[in-house]
Parts: sequence; structure tokens; C-alpha cells
Amino acid sequence: MAAVLCDVDGTLVDTTYLHTVCWWQALVEGGYRVAGTQIREAIGMGADQLLPHLLGHEIDPDEAHRLSARHDALLRPYWDQLQPTAGAAELLRACARKGLTVVLATSAKQEELDALRRAIGADDAITAATTADDVSTSKPSPDLVQHALDLARVPASEAVFIGDAVWDVAAAHRAGVRCVALTCGGTTADDLRRAGADEVYTDPAQLTTALGTSSLGNPRS
Repeated sequence: MAAVLCDVDGTLVDTTYLHTVCWWQALVEGGYRVAGTQIREAIGMGADQLLPHLLGHEIDPDEAHRLSARHDALLRPYWDQLQPTAGAAELLRACARKGLTVVLATSAKQEELDALRRAIGADDAITAATTADDVSTSKPSPDLVQHALDLARVPASEAVFIGDAVWDVAAAHRAGVRCVALTCGGTTADDLRRAGADEVYTDPAQLTTALGTSSLGNPRS
């Protein structure tokens, strides 16, 4: 058995810039001034990592919870308008047809994950999914990837992680998993390669076309 572990935001659903704007607004309301470009580059981290990364210091847990809750509230009105990235559903179904176990690896809360899965529209191909409640430390910590491996019931050597951010690459490699990266989340191919991505594609559609010759063609190699 082999598995493909998929990041969701930015990778399978076009949400990178929605998250950027919602974090920007939450931080402004909280009295913090952080450039939008800095926020966009941090998307892919969970709030536990993103906030100290952006602010340059540890933040009071109550304040972090308040900012995170405000971000979530700002994002919620967009849930019914979410759009998948090009070829997202087709990629997951192509992986399932190859006999790969498909696990979504995300730090989204359950209700948000439900909205993301509706946007993707490929639940028939998905075996399991992580949520924010499953780990205490988000990417670039490897904990989320390790939990996804546990759900897939495969060792790291028999899995491939698909993500769109340098944080995905870092988390996957720290868990001993190869990472196929996509630029559809807004991170450049050069930045993803510098982070150590094993392969880089434009979006799920391009990866599906190259499936047979990609790492997903032989996740055990």
C-alpha cells in the first residue's frame, strides 16, 4: 500500500490570498501592522506558528486565540464561494484509481475543512483527513504529516506529500516524506526548489498529466 498526502489550502483550493487578506484585517484590528507580502509568505503555517513568525515574538495565548478567531470569522463568508485549483478533483481521483490512499493533511478546523471538501468535490477519492484538533504544532513542524501517515497506515518511505508552500516542503522532509510542490498557491518554482521540493508543477492539472512519471507514479521508489 502507498499513499499521497495532500495539503488543501492553496494546493487543492484557491485560498492563499483569501487567508492573506483575512489575516491582514485581523492583525490591523488587533493593532498590529504587518505587510501583506509578509503575511502571504507565511500562509501555510497554522496560527500557532504564523503569529509569532509574523510578529517576531511569542504572543499571549488569549491574544493569539482572539486574532485567530477573528481571521476565521472574516474567512467564513467566503466558504460558499471557494473554488478548487485547476484539476484538483481529477488529481485525487487519478491517485485513487492508481490504488493510492489519499489523505488530506490540513490544520483547518473541522467546519472549514467541510467547506474545503465541498469545494474540491472529490470525497469519493479521499480516505481520511487531518484537522486542527489532531496536532498541537502545525507546519513547518512535521507533526501534521506524521499524523497523516498514521491515518494512511504507511511508512514515510511509501508516501508522497503534495503542497504549495515552503512550509509544506519543510514539514514533509522533517517527517521523511518526499514533497511534490505546486506553484498555484503563489510561491514561485524557484523558492519551492530552494526549499528542497523534490518536484515542482504548476497545479494539480499539470501534475495529473505527468502522474506516471512523477513521484506519485511510484511512491515506494
